[in-house]
Formats: sequence, C-alpha cells, structure tokens
Amino acid sequence: MTSVALLGQILDYANRADPYPLYAELRRTPVVRDESGPYLVSTYWEIHSLLHDPRVSSDIRNLAPEAKTGPRTDDPDLPPSFIRLDPPDHDRLRRLIMRTYGPPHSPRRVYGLHGEISGIVSGLIDRLQGREQIDLVDDFSYPFPVTVICRLLGVPQEDEQRFHGWADTVATAIEPPVGTPEEQEAHWRSIREAHHQLADYLSGLIEQRRRAPREDMISALATDRGADESPMSLPEMLSNLTLLLIAGHETTVNLITNGMLTLLRHPDPLKQLRADPDLVIPLVEELLRFEPPVQLLPERTTLDDIEIAGTTIPQGASLWLVPASGNRDPQRFPEPDRFIPDRPDNQHFGFGTGIHNCIGSPLARLEAQAALAELVRRLDNPRLIEDPPPYRHNAVLRGPRHLPIAFDGLSRKRRASPVDKARPPNRHRSGGR
Repeated sequence: MTSVALLGQILDYANRADPYPLYAELRRTPVVRDESGPYLVSTYWEIHSLLHDPRVSSDIRNLAPEAKTGPRTDDPDLPPSFIRLDPPDHDRLRRLIMRTYGPPHSPRRVYGLHGEISGIVSGLIDRLQGREQIDLVDDFSYPFPVTVICRLLGVPQEDEQRFHGWADTVATAIEPPVGTPEEQEAHWRSIREAHHQLADYLSGLIEQRRRAPREDMISALATDRGADESPMSLPEMLSNLTLLLIAGHETTVNLITNGMLTLLRHPDPLKQLRADPDLVIPLVEELLRFEPPVQLLPERTTLDDIEIAGTTIPQGASLWLVPASGNRDPQRFPEPDRFIPDRPDNQHFGFGTGIHNCIGSPLARLEAQAALAELVRRLDNPRLIEDPPPYRHNAVLRGPRHLPIAFDGLSRKRRASPVDKARPPNRHRSGGR
C-alpha cells in the first residue's frame, strides 16, 4: 500500500476554511497510511465499523512507541478521562458521570434546563439592541454554552476569565505538535501547566461542595458513594471534570457558529426556519452532518491486526478516523455536499457512535436548537461581513474564531420556541442518534 501526504494538509491552517476537497480526495482510498505514520480512515461504513470494534482502543497508552507523535500532554499526576479509556474502566466512569447527568438516575437534569436555556438565549440577544454589527462568537456563541455548562457543573461563571485560557490551551493537546523540537516541547510544557492550574482550581471547588453540597454535578460527583461500585477518586474527578468543562462548551460554540454561517450562506433554509421554527430540530441534525464541530478522531489504537477495506492495520498502529469525511460520503448520503435541512435517515457522526457516543449530545442539541431558532427569528436581515471568516487554528475542533454579522435590528415579537415544547412534532423528527 502506498502512503499519502494528506494529514499535514488537513492540519494546515491554509485549508481550515474548506477541508472538504481534501476529504473527497482521501475517500478515494478508504484506508490509507499517511506518510507521517498514522492510518487514516475516511469513508462512512469503515468508520462506523471501527467505532464499534472492540479491537480499537481509545487509550493512547496502547500505542506502539514508534507510533506516538510526541510526549504525552496529560497531567502525569492524573489518570486519563473516561473518553481516553477502554472497558471496563471506561464503562465504570461513564456510568458514574451519567448518574449525575442523565437517565436513569437523573433523567430530568437536562430537560429541566429548557426554560433556563431559552432565558439565557433571549438575554444575550436582548443585549444586541441598538447595534448593527456583532461578532457572533464573542457576543453569543461563546458566552451562551459557557453559561450553561457552568450552571450545570456548578462552576461560578465569574471565574470564566480564569479558566478560559487554561481550557483553550488544554484543548490544543488533541493535535500533533508542529514546529521545531524546542517549540514542540514549549507547547507541551504550556499544556501540562494549564492542566495543573485547572486541576488546582477544580480541586478547590470539589472541596467546597463536599462541605456544602448544591444542586450541581460537581456536588453530585463529590458526594457520590458509588452504591454498587467504587466512587470516583479525586484524580478521576479532576480528569473528568476537566473534560466536561472543556467539551461542554468548545464543541457547542462551533456547532452554533458553523450553524449560523451555513444558514447565512443558504438563504432559502434560513427563510424556511424563520417561517417554521420546528424545522430547527432536523436542521440541527443536518448541521451536525454538514459542518460537524468535531472533524477528526485522532490517535485511536489497534489492539490486534485489523483488516478493513482490503488493508491490514497492524497492532499498535496510530489510527485517525475522519468522521467529517464520512459525513460527506456519497456511498451513505445522497447529494452529500448539499445542505438539506430536513434530510431523512440522517445517521451522521456528529456525536460519534458506539460506546464513546457523546454523553453531552442531548444538551448540545437543545442548546443549538434554542440558539439558532431564536437568532434567525430575532435578527432582521442578517448577513455575513466576511466570508470565509477567520477560523480557529484547531483542525479537530473546527470552527470560526470570529463571525462578523451585520443586521438591521432586532425583532421584539416573541413566540414559543420548539425547545420549550415537551414533544416536538413527529413530522420533523430526525433520524439522527
């Protein structure tokens, strides 16, 4: 099998605004080894198969030494978070988190946020009154999910300026290093330092909640005695709360921003959504397929030789899955490069699949539905000022760094949001997970 040199191009910032032609080129060979070492898998059914294959590990400690891209950036004093583990350790930690977050133990925690989320959205949009131009990221897409995840976890929102920089730095750890060896080591050092600072901050909150519990996830984790299995240790709590804090807003910022960018590029679906707010339910599913906030799943590892699509991936190899490419695979989705807001049978990879399917997907869907429906309803004649906008450097968590939008004013007329309804109309139920 010949190697290709596409991973470097995908990670190159010059291609951040539109990586999809590169993905189309990559799909010509479903499984290929990049010249930098990792095996890249880009087609829908092959990605689906590997995400359900127990021989594929999420634990980077299983990587063969020669397959590693650089020194590990995780805090050496902390264990991996649950998404970087395999069963049974992954299953135990995921169950403990779900005890505080969702069914069957806390089935109404996310549902109970419906009204609060709508109020946060309306409040942020109200602040735009009198303006004719905004940066959607700074003025809405970032503060909205940060407010929600802080309230859910129990992190004081006034501390956002403290943890924002740490979270941004830690999020860069999911990509391979670039630059000279000295620059790479400085990069890893900054990530390790951010891990330490964020862990110290969260340790203080955990201790506070143990002394005086509240109705939040930190309190629930800090006081959970485990019932039928051992509770989380303090290091496990720190690793997983770091994950929840970062993942709880980083991906939703991208989902909302990519969503508005896509709608402003497609005026007909925007008009449809303004006329029919319930369309937002399948529309968000199509956004998760068309412009997913997580583009790549790096550094999975093979626990055995795996043959797929005529290629044998050896044990211990570095495996990169490209779900954003799978979402555009014409073998799975008719007209894959066309944005179809009510696309049927939309089993996308926007939240992954298999045992690592995103536990935050119900909340992210709710946030995106509330945000996009209300932004489209209330912004009069919104339009892009710059296209393409400037993008974040992160290729894995891909989204605009800024999204300048002009508009003619705010609509004051209010009507029920679809996220306020207990049961969305069946005619707009999506096939997404």
